[in-house]
Amino acid sequence: MKLGRAILDRFAGLIDGFAPAEGPPPVGLWAFTKWCLQGAWPVIIIAMVISALAGTTEVLGALFLGWIVDSAAVSDPITYFTDHWVLVAGFVGFFLLLRPALFSLSASIIGVAIPPNIYPLIQSRLNRWTLGHSVTFFDNDFAGRIAQKQTQTANAMTNVVNEVVNAITFALSTIIGAFLLLSLIDWRIAGVLVLWLALYFWMVSWFLPRVRKRSAARAGARANVTGQVVDTITNIKTVKLFGHTTHEDEATIGALMGLREKSLAFGYLSTGFRLALMTVAGTLPVLLILGALLLWQQGAASPGDIAATGTVSLRIAQMTGWVSFTLMGIYGNIGEIEDGMRTLTPDHDLTDQDGATDLADVQGRITFEDVTFAYGRETGGVTDLSLTIEPGEKLGIVGASGAGKSTLVALLLRLYDTEDGRVLIDGHDVRNVTQDSLRKKISMVTQETAMFNRSAMKNILYGRPDASDAEVFAAASRAEAHEFIQDLEDSMGRTGYEAHLGERGVKLSGGQRQRIALARAFLKDAPVLVLDEATSALDSEVEAAIQDTLSDVMEGKTVIAIAHRLSTIAQMDRIIVLDQGRVVEKGSHDVLLEAGGLYARYWNRQSGGFIGIQDAAE
Repeated sequence: MKLGRAILDRFAGLIDGFAPAEGPPPVGLWAFTKWCLQGAWPVIIIAMVISALAGTTEVLGALFLGWIVDSAAVSDPITYFTDHWVLVAGFVGFFLLLRPALFSLSASIIGVAIPPNIYPLIQSRLNRWTLGHSVTFFDNDFAGRIAQKQTQTANAMTNVVNEVVNAITFALSTIIGAFLLLSLIDWRIAGVLVLWLALYFWMVSWFLPRVRKRSAARAGARANVTGQVVDTITNIKTVKLFGHTTHEDEATIGALMGLREKSLAFGYLSTGFRLALMTVAGTLPVLLILGALLLWQQGAASPGDIAATGTVSLRIAQMTGWVSFTLMGIYGNIGEIEDGMRTLTPDHDLTDQDGATDLADVQGRITFEDVTFAYGRETGGVTDLSLTIEPGEKLGIVGASGAGKSTLVALLLRLYDTEDGRVLIDGHDVRNVTQDSLRKKISMVTQETAMFNRSAMKNILYGRPDASDAEVFAAASRAEAHEFIQDLEDSMGRTGYEAHLGERGVKLSGGQRQRIALARAFLKDAPVLVLDEATSALDSEVEAAIQDTLSDVMEGKTVIAIAHRLSTIAQMDRIIVLDQGRVVEKGSHDVLLEAGGLYARYWNRQSGGFIGIQDAAE
């Protein structure tokens, strides 16, 4: 038992299921396949050889049967086993030892070495490539659809590899062996097999491209259903608040109707394929067995030849159904792979430049030089904006919705590249440094805080994964989060810092999510801190408690604070006012109030009981 497990463990380690691929995924099907399976090819080829050897046993079994029949026809029944003990021993050894050993070896390497490693190999490579896309890629598609394409493509590719090794290689070796066996009996019998194979492959070649096309259409429709369902569930609170469950149900039914239509088209085709297949498969034993009987009648074949021919023809006839549906499955999977390729293989539109260096020892001087960016549109974003933020300076940014506040931050983080001008940090163009090293130097807390469906501990540790528990507790305490985290409990009975927060943190209030986000930023302790409405979801009491902590955390850091609630940025060193993508006012809170411009209007409107800069801007 231990020896068998050790052998299987050795098979399990033949392929590194998480090895990275070299370069981007190619667009062509064969090139994409090679990219997905880099590093696994030697094991796949070995598995194919073993499967081929197993396939030849089908023919060898028929050959043994023919020898047994012929020897029995000319032997004395009483002395048969004595006279033919070598043949009998070979027959027994073949069926009880060699054949089981080959099939067991084939099953072991196919079952243990290939699918359990191939799937994570492909999935991890596709996921790694997908994560490298810019935020625009994810903005333009359903999250569920992208995830579906990853799993669909990895699963389909794994199925193709498994079926080629397990079925196609096995079947081809059986057919080649059958041709050689029939050639030994009579070339005319072998010729009949060749003609039948020509008819069979012609039929398959007509059906399979159509199967491939309809399978791709079905896969696309299935992904649309997944995207629709995930989009609805992700926004379920909005659905409930607007009373639109019926509307969302109808949208899902619409997507399902499209899937049903594509599935029916695939089903009609597969039904016709099965009918044609069984008709063609039934002709093979008729032709070969009757042909062998005719040869026997003429004295050109022995009874053993008839038995061997009949065994081979019946085996091939049975196997063609299995092989044909395997081929249909392979072509169907290829259709799904091609459908996934169209979504997952586009080049990254925002990459680290050749020779990009890591950003280290940041002092925090940030410069926007004549920056223009409008998201590819004619209006919006920022226009010809120049701004310098000195190391350690606390800058507040004010402006109506759409004025360009978040655009500035997105350009600083290089979530987008400027259309004109450049963004510098300590004199380094952000396009000349690696994206990860840039973003590690910037802590950011947003109004719509992102939470993972993981424990509170892991959500905070996202700021600095190597931090100790004590450092996490300290950061949570500074963010006024420690107390409520200790009272958390999830549906699995996990409590405190081990309680999971639900998808996107839905189990928390907006203020609780924001406090965990603040704790995460405090733990990261980056030299640049960006606060984009970071306390907007907090009540006045909690916000007041955090203000002293924020002042302490901001000490020595370059800070960019965006706020509609002007009281939260009144103490900044400098405040700029954006309007239609341009800086229209700048100065301290007192200077801007005295100037009586746009900022003063915002302040006076809020002081008079109005909330929201957008109202003031109107």
